[in-house]
Amino acid sequence: MAEQHLYDLIIVGAGPAGLSAGLYAGRATLDTLILEGDTVGGQVTTTSVVYNYPAVEKVDGTQLMNQMQSQVASFGVEIQHDAVEKFDLTGEVKTLIGKSGQKYTARSVIIATGANPKKVGFPGENEFRGRGIAYCSTCDGELFTGLQVFVVGGGYAAAEEADYLSRFAKHVTVLVRGDHFACPVLTAKRALDNPKVSVEYNTEVKEVSGDDYLTTATLVNNKTGEETVYHVNDGDQTFGMFIYIGTQPATKALANILDLDDRGYIMTDENGKTNIDGVYAAGDVIHKNLRQIVTAASDGAVASTAAERYIIMQKEKQGIPIHAETNKKPAKTVGQTSELNQQENTTPHEGNWLPAEIDQQLQPIFARLTKDIKLQVLTNGTDLSNQLASFVEEFASLDKHLQMETKPAPADVKYLPQLRLLDADGNDTGLHYAGIPTGHELNSLVLGVYNVAGPGQTIAPEMVERIKELAPTKIRIGVSLTCHFCPDVVAACQRMASLNAGITATMIDLQHFPELRKEKKIMSVPATMIDDDPVIFGSQSLEELVDAVEKHHQN
Repeated sequence: MAEQHLYDLIIVGAGPAGLSAGLYAGRATLDTLILEGDTVGGQVTTTSVVYNYPAVEKVDGTQLMNQMQSQVASFGVEIQHDAVEKFDLTGEVKTLIGKSGQKYTARSVIIATGANPKKVGFPGENEFRGRGIAYCSTCDGELFTGLQVFVVGGGYAAAEEADYLSRFAKHVTVLVRGDHFACPVLTAKRALDNPKVSVEYNTEVKEVSGDDYLTTATLVNNKTGEETVYHVNDGDQTFGMFIYIGTQPATKALANILDLDDRGYIMTDENGKTNIDGVYAAGDVIHKNLRQIVTAASDGAVASTAAERYIIMQKEKQGIPIHAETNKKPAKTVGQTSELNQQENTTPHEGNWLPAEIDQQLQPIFARLTKDIKLQVLTNGTDLSNQLASFVEEFASLDKHLQMETKPAPADVKYLPQLRLLDADGNDTGLHYAGIPTGHELNSLVLGVYNVAGPGQTIAPEMVERIKELAPTKIRIGVSLTCHFCPDVVAACQRMASLNAGITATMIDLQHFPELRKEKKIMSVPATMIDDDPVIFGSQSLEELVDAVEKHHQN
């Protein structure tokens, strides 16, 4: 059995705190691994525009995190996609167990798991999630184009996202529990000065209701007790309600290990040290007054520097060389959906689909391809078909293993135009893309190619066997090209298809297929449909999706 690799430092979480810690650790030539169970970039990737990061006037949240991730990779720091479920932090060697079952060991650990959006808890909130209730404007905002939208909250996120949502919504109403915004005046002004945004102070949601969609909300003034009932406008199927009331720290697995405050945040000293030697914490997960990108990045730098000192002392005691090799190549990001540069989905499209730097970013992945693959475009004579063909032609030119074929779609194929990946013998692999897989979905296409024509994303052997035993299944994943959660779900479903010939996994850009949105009553993405089962909304891991398919065939 191979000896367990002992890292100098493992950072749990790849938000701004984790990436900043990784940057400082990489520069210090520490042997470092970053583990991320969700999306690289964390909650920042749900932010439409960041206005308050130093030296940057304004920037898309995902773009900012992409740039930070690229910096980290340039120093040879590896980012691996796995959620840590168990921690053994006692002793000089720390052990972490991932959801994949893999064990990781390190001399020091930085916890940068961040915090997740809170739910308000009013009746109907859970029931109508994905059918009117939403938590991510960049994921779901365009689905509410021309509709009334409410934003619940009174802080930074509520003010900024209300302004962002106004570009889609007919009107945005912010429901603030207090008598003013709990954020700086200039931030609040982006909402207050927007003619498409109004604000109701001292107002809370009592309950929401509806049939297939959210259609009614009961609001209450918490000073007077007066109730107001809002009902969907005539001619509209639904309205939107986006929740931005703060976050809950992701510390459930650490409750009996680290010292936490009464709200679950990790207690640290000024250097990010926890109550356990060699264990540090940084970012939104720690007890502090201000949770912003800049403070998270600062926390990561401080914790990483402190961890470096600790690691040096441990190595000096044991007579071990202090620094890792300095000639490491930039880390690869195969096996996780690292965000590639985005393209706006404009119609009609003009110019190149892929920026020049994309080719360079993809070379480490394409260099590992061992088989030829055919990119088959099924057309239906529309402008969108022509655009898809143009995109695929450009994409196929990036590597010699990629060939393109265009043909009229058979009569029995739905959701056109469509791209299908065929193996070297012309067999359909089950990896399909309805619409044009640009934006975040470029990640899905790249990973699809890697899984079919390369070694594929590494998953546990027992999971491979479970997937191969699944009965034939048709999976459809409704996406938005601006959704950063969607590529992970698409890639997981398509990994299943790459291992099991009876499974098809089709990415469907819902912008181009409103009839499917209407049929399945979809107002949030990702929206996963297993055969004709009810829609599964939200981010799902590979294990959760395999469980869902197994349960589907047991019923």
